[in-house]
Amino acid sequence: MSRAINLNADLGESFGPWPMGSDDALLAVVRSANIACGFHAGDPLVMRRTVRAAGANGVSLGAHPGFPDLQGFGRRQMKVPADELAAMLIYQIGALQAIAAAEGQTVSHVKPHGALNNMACADAALARVVAEATAAAGRDLILLAPACSLLAEAGVKAGLQVGLEVFADRAYCNDGQLVPRGQPGAMIHDAEAALAHVLTMLERGGLVSLDGSLLPTAIHSICVHGDGPQAVASACRIRDGLTAAGYAVLPLPAVLGQ
Repeated sequence: MSRAINLNADLGESFGPWPMGSDDALLAVVRSANIACGFHAGDPLVMRRTVRAAGANGVSLGAHPGFPDLQGFGRRQMKVPADELAAMLIYQIGALQAIAAAEGQTVSHVKPHGALNNMACADAALARVVAEATAAAGRDLILLAPACSLLAEAGVKAGLQVGLEVFADRAYCNDGQLVPRGQPGAMIHDAEAALAHVLTMLERGGLVSLDGSLLPTAIHSICVHGDGPQAVASACRIRDGLTAAGYAVLPLPAVLGQ
């Protein structure tokens, strides 16, 4: 029997007349889409078009809320009071839920974006805000969180089903955090190297750091970033490599038994 795994990408990140990524091509490859909700990228029309295209490809929908940081693409750290951040998250998730409903679809998961995601992985108080805001937006929502993170722990404590994610194109530190983008070896640009990285983690059963250390964990989903020049080719190679290795690449709810 094939082992189930999800392949996801961050999509819907165009804004007004400024395009980003190759969403249509990626939606033919991945099985779940994390759709920007207007705070770090995206706008209402882009959101609706992305939801519509995802539905046409049988791709499950996720809200991808972030800090209010269009200029920095949500990658700059911000200090936001807990009640304000919770309201921002509910606002963004709710916006995508409304657009999905208008298209006869539903949002199945939430994945925080960029700096918010990274910070919540290492800050228990912030992780709790994110998890509880997600639960407030819908108790049936899946929290897609990095494996071995405080965010994943907070999701479980909030009573959410948690999908554990690894990144195909990012290297890991020994504590499970991502190697900062500015450091050597942080990014994996070659498709074959990214596939090897993914298969090593799946077969060893956990996060594998730059020096080969293992942090055991379940893995439900693999993220491929959609904003690089080789994004589509890399996603195709990873999908094909997973299939050849005996994995069934499915939408996130199916992997988690929903």
